[in-house]
Amino acid sequence: MLAYTYIEQGKFELREKPIPEIKDSRDAIVRVTLGSICSSDLHIKHGSVPRAVSGITVGHEMVGVVEKVGADVTAVKPGDRVTVNVETFCGECFFCRRGYVNNCTDPNGGWALGCRIDGGQAEYVRVPYADRGLNHIPDTVSDEQALLVGDVLATGFWAARISEITEDDTVLIIGAGPTGICTLLCVLLKKPRRIIVCEKSPERARFVRQRYPEVLVTDPENCKEFVLRNSDHGGADVVLEVAGSEDTFRLAWDCARPNAIVTIVALYDKPQLLPLPDMYGKNLTFKTGGVDGCDCAEILNLIEEGKIDTTPLITHKFPLSEIEEAYRIFENRLDGVIKVAIEGNLIKPVFVLPHTP
Repeated sequence: MLAYTYIEQGKFELREKPIPEIKDSRDAIVRVTLGSICSSDLHIKHGSVPRAVSGITVGHEMVGVVEKVGADVTAVKPGDRVTVNVETFCGECFFCRRGYVNNCTDPNGGWALGCRIDGGQAEYVRVPYADRGLNHIPDTVSDEQALLVGDVLATGFWAARISEITEDDTVLIIGAGPTGICTLLCVLLKKPRRIIVCEKSPERARFVRQRYPEVLVTDPENCKEFVLRNSDHGGADVVLEVAGSEDTFRLAWDCARPNAIVTIVALYDKPQLLPLPDMYGKNLTFKTGGVDGCDCAEILNLIEEGKIDTTPLITHKFPLSEIEEAYRIFENRLDGVIKVAIEGNLIKPVFVLPHTP
């Protein structure tokens, strides 16, 4: 099968690999029908994810059809359409039982797919703990509608959940990339008094204005003044930082009112400075970490009910054989790209039995 592979820092390559097999009785093999490129894939390429293992197939955002299951898998069966969770989790350890699945103590727990074990920018993927990591896609929901559920949409949903948003709040979201917009969609479900999105890209700012006219939009240069003008208590009640740069990290706590919640959703290429003397007296609560992706079934229900729609984010689509070009466009933010979908193995192969004379 074709598989996009992490060779070394700065280099991915499309290679032929064997189709994965069941290794554990709790595994499933999924035929990938649609995948996507995530900013985290670029972090691996740029060497910002030290735990990433060279030689693995990258990709952790995908949907597909179950082909095989291990003997102990009960929640899915061959032929089921499923989303694949970015997190691998056992469901039984101290952290999993409390919903903190990103910190699952299994050796392959947390973000493993496409980082420490083979992922889904390929024709097939092996999913450990399939009963936990796969969710049924409703018949009325398309692959495109479900594509982002297991990663960036789960991230946005988790971020909105832990941010303790109320209907009286002014919420600032910094960054309107794919994860930022997914975060926006989930914040909208909380119905806060006002939402402000800060985005430096004119194309992405225009996308937000056109698609979500009830949302206020500003840029980093004017963000603090804009937030002060459009908030009631000297800053945003909740800030979600989804952009991931040194400037936006500082902007996040600087635009927050005293006693606000600042949720760091972004993954940074470099360590960030927390200047405690500068923020002394603001009494901020910071929340940060990897997504606890255990809300996928609820998210799929919201999609089925028409309350979340991420299909406008998919601006480009390529077959797996052209994934190099897809990466070039996504990495360089060309052609108004927001999210790129990668078509995998759309047709189930026909296995011909050997002729018996």
